[in-house]
Amino acid sequence: MGSHPVNLFIRFLLEIFALYSIGMWSWRLTDIWFRYILVISIPLIIILIWWGFAVPNDPSRSGKSPIPTNGLIRLIIELSIFGFAVLALNNIGNNIASIVLGVSVLIHYLVSYNRVFWLLSK
Repeated sequence: MGSHPVNLFIRFLLEIFALYSIGMWSWRLTDIWFRYILVISIPLIIILIWWGFAVPNDPSRSGKSPIPTNGLIRLIIELSIFGFAVLALNNIGNNIASIVLGVSVLIHYLVSYNRVFWLLSK
Protein backbone atom coordinates (compact mmCIF):
# COMPACT_ATOMS: atom_id res chain seq x y z
CA MET A 1 0.00 0.00 0.00
CA GLY A 2 2.88 2.41 0.74
CA SER A 3 4.09 2.36 -2.85
CA HIS A 4 0.66 2.27 -4.50
CA PRO A 5 0.50 5.08 -7.12
CA VAL A 6 -2.44 6.80 -5.39
CA ASN A 7 -0.65 6.75 -2.06
CA LEU A 8 2.55 8.04 -3.67
CA PHE A 9 0.57 10.89 -5.23
CA ILE A 10 -1.00 11.76 -1.87
CA ARG A 11 2.43 11.75 -0.23
CA PHE A 12 3.72 14.00 -3.02
CA LEU A 13 0.85 16.45 -2.39
CA LEU A 14 1.57 16.39 1.34
CA GLU A 15 5.24 17.10 0.66
CA ILE A 16 4.39 20.01 -1.66
CA PHE A 17 1.97 21.45 0.89
CA ALA A 18 4.58 21.07 3.64
CA LEU A 19 7.16 22.94 1.54
CA TYR A 20 4.61 25.64 0.72
CA SER A 21 3.76 25.99 4.41
CA ILE A 22 7.41 26.29 5.38
CA GLY A 23 7.86 28.87 2.61
CA MET A 24 4.93 30.93 3.94
CA TRP A 25 6.41 30.78 7.42
CA SER A 26 9.83 31.79 6.07
CA TRP A 27 8.28 34.80 4.33
CA ARG A 28 6.68 36.00 7.54
CA LEU A 29 9.81 35.71 9.67
CA THR A 30 10.83 39.24 8.77
CA ASP A 31 9.64 42.13 6.67
CA ILE A 32 13.01 43.27 5.41
CA TRP A 33 14.78 42.27 2.19
CA PHE A 34 16.19 39.18 3.92
CA ARG A 35 12.78 37.49 3.60
CA TYR A 36 13.51 36.86 -0.09
CA ILE A 37 16.58 34.84 0.84
CA LEU A 38 14.72 32.96 3.59
CA VAL A 39 11.72 32.05 1.42
CA ILE A 40 14.05 30.43 -1.11
CA SER A 41 16.79 29.00 1.10
CA ILE A 42 14.78 27.34 3.88
CA PRO A 43 12.51 25.28 1.57
CA LEU A 44 15.52 24.52 -0.64
CA ILE A 45 17.43 23.14 2.34
CA ILE A 46 14.38 21.03 3.23
CA ILE A 47 14.20 19.73 -0.36
CA LEU A 48 17.89 18.79 -0.31
CA ILE A 49 17.50 16.94 2.99
CA TRP A 50 14.38 15.15 1.76
CA TRP A 51 16.01 14.18 -1.52
CA GLY A 52 19.48 13.40 -0.21
CA PHE A 53 18.89 11.19 2.79
CA ALA A 54 17.23 8.05 1.52
CA VAL A 55 17.10 4.36 2.27
CA PRO A 56 18.76 2.37 -0.51
CA ASN A 57 16.26 0.50 -2.70
CA ASP A 58 13.24 2.24 -1.17
CA PRO A 59 10.37 0.97 -3.37
CA SER A 60 8.40 4.18 -2.79
CA ARG A 61 11.23 6.24 -4.29
CA SER A 62 13.55 5.80 -7.25
CA GLY A 63 15.64 3.30 -5.29
CA LYS A 64 18.65 5.56 -5.57
CA SER A 65 20.21 6.93 -2.45
CA PRO A 66 22.62 9.89 -2.67
CA ILE A 67 23.28 9.65 1.08
CA PRO A 68 22.44 6.12 2.26
CA THR A 69 20.40 6.31 5.44
CA ASN A 70 18.83 3.68 7.63
CA GLY A 71 15.05 3.49 7.76
CA LEU A 72 14.59 4.88 11.26
CA ILE A 73 16.60 7.99 10.40
CA ARG A 74 14.61 8.45 7.18
CA LEU A 75 11.34 8.13 9.08
CA ILE A 76 12.53 10.68 11.65
CA ILE A 77 13.52 13.08 8.84
CA GLU A 78 10.12 12.77 7.16
CA LEU A 79 8.16 13.19 10.38
CA SER A 80 10.36 16.11 11.45
CA ILE A 81 9.77 17.96 8.18
CA PHE A 82 6.02 17.37 8.35
CA GLY A 83 6.05 18.38 12.02
CA PHE A 84 7.97 21.55 11.15
CA ALA A 85 5.35 22.37 8.51
CA VAL A 86 2.52 21.83 11.00
CA LEU A 87 4.23 24.07 13.55
CA ALA A 88 5.00 26.67 10.88
CA LEU A 89 1.34 26.86 9.88
CA ASN A 90 0.30 27.14 13.51
CA ASN A 91 2.93 29.83 14.13
CA ILE A 92 1.61 32.06 11.34
CA GLY A 93 -1.96 31.68 12.53
CA ASN A 94 -3.25 29.09 10.06
CA ASN A 95 -4.54 26.80 12.80
CA ILE A 96 -7.11 24.99 10.65
CA ALA A 97 -4.53 24.27 7.92
CA SER A 98 -2.13 23.13 10.63
CA ILE A 99 -4.65 20.63 11.98
CA VAL A 100 -5.64 19.45 8.49
CA LEU A 101 -2.00 18.87 7.52
CA GLY A 102 -1.21 17.10 10.79
CA VAL A 103 -4.23 14.79 10.56
CA SER A 104 -3.60 14.13 6.86
CA VAL A 105 0.01 13.16 7.54
CA LEU A 106 -1.07 10.89 10.39
CA ILE A 107 -3.67 9.17 8.20
CA HIS A 108 -1.13 8.84 5.39
CA TYR A 109 1.37 7.08 7.65
CA LEU A 110 -1.35 4.82 9.09
CA VAL A 111 -2.40 3.81 5.58
CA SER A 112 1.28 3.36 4.65
CA TYR A 113 1.93 1.08 7.61
CA ASN A 114 3.73 -1.45 5.41
CA ARG A 115 6.20 1.24 4.30
CA VAL A 116 6.69 2.33 7.92
CA PHE A 117 7.40 -1.27 8.95
CA TRP A 118 9.76 -1.63 5.96
CA LEU A 119 11.63 1.52 6.98
CA LEU A 120 11.89 0.34 10.57
CA SER A 121 13.35 -2.99 9.39
CA LYS A 122 16.14 -1.32 7.37
